[in-house]
Amino acid sequence: MNQFFVPDSPLHRMFTLLSALVLDSLIGDPVFPFHPVRLLGNFAVWAETWSRRLFRCQFDDSNTNAADTSPLRLRIAGLVAWFVVSLTAVCVPLIIHTLLKRLGYLPVFLADSLIIWASFAIKDLVDHAKQVQNGLEQDGDGSPLRGRRAVSMLVGRDTEKLDTKGVARACVESIAESSVDSMASPLLYAALFGPWAALLYRAINTMDSLFGHKNSRYRYFGWWAARTDDVANFIPARLSGFLTCLSAHLFGSRVQTALRIFLVYRKTHESPNAGHPEAAYAGVLDLRLGGPTWYREGLVEKGWIHPLGKNPALQDINRAIRLFYLNAAGYNLILCLLLLLSAILHS
Repeated sequence: MNQFFVPDSPLHRMFTLLSALVLDSLIGDPVFPFHPVRLLGNFAVWAETWSRRLFRCQFDDSNTNAADTSPLRLRIAGLVAWFVVSLTAVCVPLIIHTLLKRLGYLPVFLADSLIIWASFAIKDLVDHAKQVQNGLEQDGDGSPLRGRRAVSMLVGRDTEKLDTKGVARACVESIAESSVDSMASPLLYAALFGPWAALLYRAINTMDSLFGHKNSRYRYFGWWAARTDDVANFIPARLSGFLTCLSAHLFGSRVQTALRIFLVYRKTHESPNAGHPEAAYAGVLDLRLGGPTWYREGLVEKGWIHPLGKNPALQDINRAIRLFYLNAAGYNLILCLLLLLSAILHS
């Protein structure tokens, strides 16, 4: 057990991971100005402005500059901005970690735990999903005004065009997708490499949210941010999706059926990763997900995931939350067991 008091050891990573999970369960992901993810977002916005000025590819709402700027220059500007933010996300926790080692083990443990805690959001996601559920319950059989307002905090689609079933579907899909980028990915990198890797992932995911859009402003500038987010989520999405299917018997389904639906529909989504958790949730909960979706830019014709499943309803939000909790518990148990095994093998 002396390994526990050695920074960077497997036991250290296991206990910092567990302490971060405890912190999340107690206080969630509070909003405050100096939250690391908010700081990363603000820094990424600054990096975009600086990089566009450096490469003379500024963008304005009238699009007057967009047509005169070469795609190559925009790609390079986006790549430089990405590296500036990513390098900062790696160096800051490493510097803090190195400096605190001189003060003893406890400061290192606390700092690493806090950085990992800031990199994921389990309780926050569940709280938002419950707000959607409560909103639909208050709406009753009428227009889902409260449900739409609540789900708009989770999704980027045009919520004004959603009926009650559409709100429920959007919420379930958001829970499924967030099971990867808000839980599986950052915790996997924290377990494998430590807090700097978890914060780097959060920076990559934040830049994808900011820059990874297929519009005139970011089509070329955000290409690298979008591609690196796809790479970062590649293994966690598939691992989490497979583990999700193993919970099928707890929801009145069969594991074999859930796995079959997962394998058949996991590539239906336009995203190379989002379809995996959505297909897994569709298989376990026997729900029809995906399909044509309204965004502010217009209607996007998406394929249906498990088209023979039932349309999501109010009660399915609670089922999706339960599945998310089970997935998180099983996933983190496996990570901790692997870290413990690694500690034993290296002792």
